[in-house]
Amino acid sequence: MKKIGIIPLRKDSKGIPGKNKKKMLGRPLFSWVLTEAIFSDLDAVYVFTNDTEIISYVEREYSWTTKVFALLRNEENANDTASTESTMMEFSEKINHDYAVLCLLQATSPLTMAVDINKVLDKIILEKFDTALSVVKTHRFTWNSEGTPQNYDVFNRPRRQDFEGLLIENGAVYATKKELFLHSKNRVSGTIGLVEMPEETLMEIDSLSDWNIVENLLMERQKAMKTNQRIQYLVLDVDGVFTDGGVYYNEAGEMAKKFDMRDGMGLEILRENNVEVITLTSENSKLVAQRMAKLEIKEAFFGVKDKYSFLKQFLATKNSSFGAVAYVGDDVNDLTNMCSSGWSFAPVNATAVVKLNADFVLGTASGAGAIREVCEMVLKYNKRYD
Repeated sequence: MKKIGIIPLRKDSKGIPGKNKKKMLGRPLFSWVLTEAIFSDLDAVYVFTNDTEIISYVEREYSWTTKVFALLRNEENANDTASTESTMMEFSEKINHDYAVLCLLQATSPLTMAVDINKVLDKIILEKFDTALSVVKTHRFTWNSEGTPQNYDVFNRPRRQDFEGLLIENGAVYATKKELFLHSKNRVSGTIGLVEMPEETLMEIDSLSDWNIVENLLMERQKAMKTNQRIQYLVLDVDGVFTDGGVYYNEAGEMAKKFDMRDGMGLEILRENNVEVITLTSENSKLVAQRMAKLEIKEAFFGVKDKYSFLKQFLATKNSSFGAVAYVGDDVNDLTNMCSSGWSFAPVNATAVVKLNADFVLGTASGAGAIREVCEMVLKYNKRYD
């Protein structure tokens, strides 16, 4: 049974300009649900958008998986009046209805996780519902506009623990069988299964204040998943970690970067103690490639913008997890990995937001022995597990 996911994105957003591409915890908003979809039971995931920048980003950034596709959406189905159902119909026609189950995912629900997607799919595949959707249970008391209560007796106000509450759509995940969707032209029809998600997933991102709340929720969620175990991988950003963040240019382009030789010795000692060293940079630099080769760092990855999804995939191939990672970063594009890794470090000259969210702020600056300091700390930490 082929299960296809669709993430519809519009180029324009009036409430928050460029919302889908705006960085949430250092990553484009849409990448949060996309990454979870990649690691779900979906067979393929389509980013369906009229934004050619997003299409280029998806095609470049997720080339490490054969599961993700980007598809151009018609402009008439990407305006303020177009319905989600009309977009789903257009998408279905463009892929020649090549699916058994169609799963709608919303980029504005970044708290959605792979397990939530799988539970919705299971309602159809295992429990034989025609369609399914995600909901949130709320214990709020609701009222009609004329001043009458909807869901409780004002003279017999129930305690929270005695109140069943209400189930509300959170707009995160919907799934439907193909024949039901093509017949009803609606995201839900026939017998409908419900999957509860945590109450905080009811948050909608319509304003900058909503954005800040959801970003903080994501940050705390990632940190809550940290585990304490032996460090197996030291993952390093390059510019602002290996180097001081500066670069020298001449008319031919990038001319020089400064590296600290003491860092190299620290990394060599670390490898001798069975800690694998990985570099992960968003830049494509010949100078950096030469330095990584000199340091004999075999796992050096360049041009990676979505560092979280890439590292998540890398760890999966190693049958490992973020708990086994010590991560060193200095800027916002490192934030998600730092919040997720077992132990995170920031050089003393890192950006303020990174230092605020690092597990440990180093006493040394980048390009001046910061990596050597990390190596020594990781070696001491691992002794308790060796």
